Amino acid sequence: MWKFSVTILLIFVLYSYVSSVVPSPLYSSSCWLQGQFHLNGMHKDGDVVLGGLFQIHFFSTYPDLSFTSEPQQPTCYGFDFIGFRQAQTMAFAIDEINRNSNLIPNVTLGYSLYDNCLQLGIGFRAALSLASGQEEQVLLHETCVGTPPVLSIVGDSSSTRSIAISTVLGLYRVPMVSYFATCSCLSDRQKFPSFFRTIPSDAFQVHAMIQILKRFGWTWVGLLVSDDDYGLHAARSFQSDLGPSGGGCLAYTEIVPWDDNPAEFRRIVGVIKKSTARVVIVFALQIHMINLMEEVVRQNVTGLQWIASEAWTAAAVFQTPRLMPYLGGTLGVAVRRGEIPGLRDFLLQTHPDLHHNNTGWVEAGGALCTGQEDLESVETEFLDVSDLRSEYNVYKAVYALAYALDDMLQCEPGRGPFMSFDENGDVLPIYDIMNWQWLPDGRTKVQTVGEVKKSAFKGEELTLDEDKIFWNFESKEPPRSVCSESCPPGTRMARKKGEPECCFDCVPCSEGKISNKTDSTECTSCPEDFWSSPQRDHCVPKTTEFLSFHESLGICLTATSLLGTFICAVVLGIFIYYRQTPIVRANNSELSFQLFFVLCVSCILVKTMVVLAVFKASKPGGEASLKWFGAVQQRGTVLVLTSIQAVICTVWLLSSSPAPHKNLQYHNDKIVYECVVGSTVGFAVLLGYIGLLASLSFLLAFLARNLPDSFNEAKLITFSMLIFCAVWVAFVPAYISSPGKYADAVEAFAILASSFGLLMALFGPKCYIILIPINHHHYNKLCVQIYM
Repeated sequence: MWKFSVTILLIFVLYSYVSSVVPSPLYSSSCWLQGQFHLNGMHKDGDVVLGGLFQIHFFSTYPDLSFTSEPQQPTCYGFDFIGFRQAQTMAFAIDEINRNSNLIPNVTLGYSLYDNCLQLGIGFRAALSLASGQEEQVLLHETCVGTPPVLSIVGDSSSTRSIAISTVLGLYRVPMVSYFATCSCLSDRQKFPSFFRTIPSDAFQVHAMIQILKRFGWTWVGLLVSDDDYGLHAARSFQSDLGPSGGGCLAYTEIVPWDDNPAEFRRIVGVIKKSTARVVIVFALQIHMINLMEEVVRQNVTGLQWIASEAWTAAAVFQTPRLMPYLGGTLGVAVRRGEIPGLRDFLLQTHPDLHHNNTGWVEAGGALCTGQEDLESVETEFLDVSDLRSEYNVYKAVYALAYALDDMLQCEPGRGPFMSFDENGDVLPIYDIMNWQWLPDGRTKVQTVGEVKKSAFKGEELTLDEDKIFWNFESKEPPRSVCSESCPPGTRMARKKGEPECCFDCVPCSEGKISNKTDSTECTSCPEDFWSSPQRDHCVPKTTEFLSFHESLGICLTATSLLGTFICAVVLGIFIYYRQTPIVRANNSELSFQLFFVLCVSCILVKTMVVLAVFKASKPGGEASLKWFGAVQQRGTVLVLTSIQAVICTVWLLSSSPAPHKNLQYHNDKIVYECVVGSTVGFAVLLGYIGLLASLSFLLAFLARNLPDSFNEAKLITFSMLIFCAVWVAFVPAYISSPGKYADAVEAFAILASSFGLLMALFGPKCYIILIPINHHHYNKLCVQIYM
């Protein structure tokens, strides 16, 4: 059982004189305090008296104050069997403790229990009377000295009344143990230092409901709360906890009024009816739900999943054939059920004459009783002890006080403190999950389908047997209650402006980004070498693009290159075969052979120089010019010109050589493999040097274009270099502007075009002259003269 914390022990020290109090005689009606309202109560004397506040009546009325006469007593009506059974449970617990010789021996417990009539004013007056000892009935009728104050108070059942009463009692450190006040605000030890309770805080009840919402994926819910501390604090908890961490949103929050206001109830039910939320949480008292359900029935609002707080989860008044079409399938959080052996036999002893010192309860509850009724012959709600919840909390509260008193009386120096409640005065939270079931035969049943509890090691745990749950829908399955349907993979959630975060649009991920799970808040970028799939739900490797031998462009360039190689081989073969003919010998066969095997531009430049030198030597007095263009000089010139290009290439390769490169800029979804030049300066110097040689060759050949027909080699060189220069001048902008593999294709095309231009322009006519059998006597004679 529970043991009080050190705070409770200090309270008992303040009241330590109770150990010496002697039993008092029964209450007498001969002494009354004047000028006080009449409080309905039930009393039993003892060495130590415990107070209790219970709701024995549903309603109360106050007479009009005229200020011309003494105010009349308030009237309580609407007998509450549950509240009366709670009070009887406290009496039973005290009677059971008094019979237990192992618990607080030699001390008899008494009680003084009052009806609060569901009114703050009446409950507050009763609490002050208990704490001060100024009760209406006083002991010792001869001296009228009054009764001592109670040691502690069990109650109240309402959070609002508990807040008001505990605020005052806390000033005097009078302990108050509530069995049904759940407001989370009461856990504030600075404001309520002497308040304790045997029911979990609403903070945990809110968490329990959020656990249920998460279990069924209900992210869009409505909330109805009562207009008191119980409901308003719960509303604040929902608004703070059902956010990003809770995974849900409130579609609306409405405050249910205390009074019967038809217009306000019509408005609230209208809000429920228009909302798309199909789950409604009601954090209110039973009296609020009565008026609300009347309007629900009037407007015929069906198809809702109700979530009940512990205040009305087990209320039998709603489990009727008229309301079950609307409330069937309700899921509720209920106080943990407990067993109290012997309580039913104790209740069967209830009789109007059992406690002759009862004040008011006999009159209120026994107006229609004769005292001769046999309670055991009929089954009533009062005698149904199969579902004891709030009564079990009362039972635990009394035993907690008894054990605390026992620990205090047996306390030894160095032992203690004796822990029971946590640092906030709360007990270990645990709730049962209830389901309102509508059976095929028309009967109703409230079935326990799970539990939610909090442990020191595992945190909050929800256990739910979904197979036992009755769903009041045609599908017999849990409803969907969301503001927006889930966003599938490949999309992300985009909140709608001005609406809760649960209301969103599903926006497809942009290219290159994916979301691979449902309800993604953002899309993630694919790695560098990957791209998003068409569905945007996973990344796929990017396609690679390069100039391949297997595509049409590569095949064409390769075939053209092979064709050029073949033609070169044929021309080489022709020149070798006819190397002794005058035309081959006069064509400077060595340079012609080098033109294939070294650098063509250098050879062409030397050939142009040779042509000019030969022409000059053919004139009178120009024979000396040929000595500068002999075979050795030609080879040396080609070697020097080639060496310069080799040096340029070597420096370029050593400083920053060309390298393969994955280009990701041309296309987002492709990887373009290309060859970067490395050093742009080296590449430019190389092209510039080749261009310089080509320009010199073209210039010299152009100057020699008007030579006699016998020396038309200059015309052929001019035409070939014109083609060469035109191709490479066009190559530069085309190469720069062509992306990826097309830049390589442009370069290959330029090489092939210039090579074919040189081949056809320089060697085409010579092969024609060699191979075509026509009279070339005059040309051969000239060739012999040049060669000689």
